[in-house]
Amino acid sequence: MYVVFDENGDFKAGSVISEAGGSLQVETHTGKRIKVKSSHVVLNFKTPDPSQMMEQAQLQAKQVDLDLIWECAPADEFGFEELAKSYFGDQVSALESYALLIAIHAAPVYFYRKGRGRYRSASAETLKAALAAVEKRKQLQVQIDEWAKQLVDGVCPDPFKAIAAQLIVAPDKNGPYYKALAQACDSAQLSAQALLMKVGAFRSPYELHLRKFTIDAFPRGTGFKEIAPLVLDEAVLAELPVSPARCFSIDDSSTTEIDDCVSVQFLDAHKIRVGVHIAAPAAFIEQDASSDLLARERMSTLYMPGDKITMLPDAIILAFSLDESRQVPATSLYVDFDLEQGILIEGSAQSTLEQIVVAANLRHDKLDEVVTEVALEVELLENLRTPDSAFPFAVELKALWKVAQILSKERDKVRGKPEARNRADYNFRIDSTTNFVEITERQRNAPLDRIVAEMMILANNQWGKLLAAHLTPAIYRGQHLGRVKMTTYPQAHQGLGVTHYGWFTSPLRRYSDMVNQRQLLAVLAAQAAPYTQNDARLHSVIAAFEARYAAYGEFQSQMEKYWCLRWVGQQTNELGTNRFSAVVVKPGLVRLSQAPLYFPMNSLPDLAPGRQIIVEINSTDDIELSVDARFIEASDVPVDAAEVNEELDEQSAEIALELEVASAQVQLVPQADLDSAAGSLNVVRADAS
Repeated sequence: MYVVFDENGDFKAGSVISEAGGSLQVETHTGKRIKVKSSHVVLNFKTPDPSQMMEQAQLQAKQVDLDLIWECAPADEFGFEELAKSYFGDQVSALESYALLIAIHAAPVYFYRKGRGRYRSASAETLKAALAAVEKRKQLQVQIDEWAKQLVDGVCPDPFKAIAAQLIVAPDKNGPYYKALAQACDSAQLSAQALLMKVGAFRSPYELHLRKFTIDAFPRGTGFKEIAPLVLDEAVLAELPVSPARCFSIDDSSTTEIDDCVSVQFLDAHKIRVGVHIAAPAAFIEQDASSDLLARERMSTLYMPGDKITMLPDAIILAFSLDESRQVPATSLYVDFDLEQGILIEGSAQSTLEQIVVAANLRHDKLDEVVTEVALEVELLENLRTPDSAFPFAVELKALWKVAQILSKERDKVRGKPEARNRADYNFRIDSTTNFVEITERQRNAPLDRIVAEMMILANNQWGKLLAAHLTPAIYRGQHLGRVKMTTYPQAHQGLGVTHYGWFTSPLRRYSDMVNQRQLLAVLAAQAAPYTQNDARLHSVIAAFEARYAAYGEFQSQMEKYWCLRWVGQQTNELGTNRFSAVVVKPGLVRLSQAPLYFPMNSLPDLAPGRQIIVEINSTDDIELSVDARFIEASDVPVDAAEVNEELDEQSAEIALELEVASAQVQLVPQADLDSAAGSLNVVRADAS
């Protein structure tokens, strides 16, 4: 005896081997033996055998006219055998019954399942709507197939151009566009971004990477359409005192957000007053104003080689940027130093909100070659005011150089070791017309870098101490055993060698600094601070800032790698060789000697970090940002383990963050300006590894 039975909603045929109680032992047409409850059996038959029965029934089921059988079906619930008699006649065979069962079971639009082998017809209205939906799905599938074919053929359908980045980053996997793309990727054996790049959905790999990031990080776009213009209150400005200091900034030529200036006032033959002056947007941008909310959303300016997306609108940046020949509001820190004794005079620190007159904006790229350690190492104690025409603000810079050495020496005492200064950074200079990229090395040990770094660390330390002394919370950065974290209370920063450290010096570019500036201004005005201890809003800002800052840093590294890969291609074409000098960073990881391009290498032998080697770059992928390279030979150049160890040192990475003059921004410059140093901008890597 043979039976048709229900197995998890699927009707199968088999031979009955034995029967006991309420169950059967059945052998299916595939030879598998299973236990079937008697209640699950819906049909008994003697011929044909189960294998033929299933094959013939499935073929005959395709011939069943569903519209006709729906019209023949009873209005109430029915069994399939009853319906089979209405459709095939009273002498219906087991094969015909089984075929009809298969047909109506596979047509839930026409018939609702009410039990094993039992169904109920859909109403006319419901059936009409369901059939329309089925037809719509069919037409949509036709469209999906057409889109997929176009993509495989190298044509980008119009709807895909606007949503290409969305399809890669956060697609609607149930949507037709994603289904078409997935279907095409399977056929073409390409990744989604590689296929979309191939069909022209992106003009270049650069646009692909940029749109992928911005569609996720800037869901409302990168512009500032809804931000009201900011007009500084002239009455408030008039109440601010004007500093007598002669202030100047030190940045690269392409820096447009000038946050900080310094100044030197000579008190007597041996003593000077050093000023650190920071742009003061928090004094005029109200908390929760539209521009503040946007800054809080963005958390930081995003820098990348070739472009940047600012935290604040250009008009607001212009209102506060410390541009030369302007009188602008600033938070100022003044600290006195005795150059003869080589000390910071304890208790001399003073802070105030005031206006400063910016005498000049000095530029690294125009001065680094002349403002050297040799040029700065002169005796100032007896002749502080002697003019020197070798470079602008020569006397002030010489004094600040001595102050930088004093501060650095004190920090080294706390750190317990001298600060390593042999790590290199790189300048990226990109032609906006041809995308030709030039990468040049720049040593971190440049005196102007060290001066600015020490001044920023001084301000961030002194203001952190000031807020702590007034029991006012702030966003501090602490470091213990190499791990840096942000807190609302001061912790020692072992890498920098200071007891208190917050970020105050970049309020135009980091929201953490704007928050801290508001707290500082409240203390200076003897008012209640916007944030109190254990304020959940402050912890929320920290969490959001860390997440956003980390994402920005990762994207910046990706874009640096992109331009490095472009540079490798240029070098290969110009030199006619694909062999490059590199240095071992750690087992399995190398860096090119002339560019900050890091990549894994499985063929790398066991060599000490810092060992110079020759590698052969077989291919690069601008889309996947990957490198296929192999080890050629070890170089005879001596090992420089100290430099590589510093690249992997988190303490050094934290120092890098404090170089306000090198915020990882690079401008696109026209071909005519490529030979001018004004077009270059130093790129600081927060973590070289």
